Amino acid sequence: MHSPHSSDRHPSPQEIAAALAPALGASRLRLNEPLASYTTFRIGGPADVLYDATTAGELASAVTAAKDAAVPLFVLGLGANILIGDLGFRGLVVRNVARGVEELGGGRVRAESGVIVADLIQHCVASGWTGLEHYVGIPSTVGGAVWQNLHFLSPAPDRARTMFIEELVESVELLGTDGSRSLASRAEMQFGYDVSRLHTSGEVALAVTFALAPGDPAQMHRIMQENLGWRGSRHPWLEVHPSAGSIFKKIEGVGAGRLIDQCGLKGHRIGGAQISHLHANIMVNLGGATAADVRALISHAQHAVLQRCNQFLEPEIGFIGAFVDESAQGTVSS
Repeated sequence: MHSPHSSDRHPSPQEIAAALAPALGASRLRLNEPLASYTTFRIGGPADVLYDATTAGELASAVTAAKDAAVPLFVLGLGANILIGDLGFRGLVVRNVARGVEELGGGRVRAESGVIVADLIQHCVASGWTGLEHYVGIPSTVGGAVWQNLHFLSPAPDRARTMFIEELVESVELLGTDGSRSLASRAEMQFGYDVSRLHTSGEVALAVTFALAPGDPAQMHRIMQENLGWRGSRHPWLEVHPSAGSIFKKIEGVGAGRLIDQCGLKGHRIGGAQISHLHANIMVNLGGATAADVRALISHAQHAVLQRCNQFLEPEIGFIGAFVDESAQGTVSS
């Protein structure tokens, strides 16, 4: 199959599916699949082709098949921290639902990258392994957690420091851009604030091994309840007001949300998108919001903060796919 960038004409969903079917199976490929329901923002147009990878092996096979066929690819986890364009994604979206969990002994737990962090927390608490419970209530898969170095202000009650998921990572199984597999240690993952080597390497996380410590389940449940209460009082509930989480990156010494609040923008609305009344760095979908609404609201907040505070707000979320206000398709790995 020719690269979609080799001519002005983009292959049809049917042509893409035909190119991928020998490796992935025609019956596993869904064409023109709306993506909104697969994201926490509940926004996004259709993927040309959608494939569910149910194991780490299937994930690796799908990534490799797309590259071999020169098909644009996006790996979708739980769909947090992203905004998918109203025109959808031209190419293959691989939904990572690889959810195998294996206890290796001594508190070492291997989880495939599609495992939902909330489910892994429950598994580990029930098994008496402590560490992950601090991240309760944050929507993410294991792959997304290491991609962004998941973090949270904990432990209660002081919440004096930011805890990062990297503190619990022993190693990450990676699929390289050449199709090879490797094992990266915590140090080799180059974790930072909201970042890891995955942002620039082109690699895909297949599985993560966590190193946890023995703990008291009763104490862990107390921490979970405290963290859920603390988070729920400061963040809009996804079940009621879908969102992508924090929209803008942290500015050293001052929060992006504080600057937006200083501009009096809490509650400001464009179309179905609104700056949350609870947290000014979160935008919510009030129902029927489009990606264009969100992009307009982002631009409005950026302009207001630049004019009033002389600070530029850089988006933290990934812009995925094709948007009505631009011709090019954004492709950010996850």
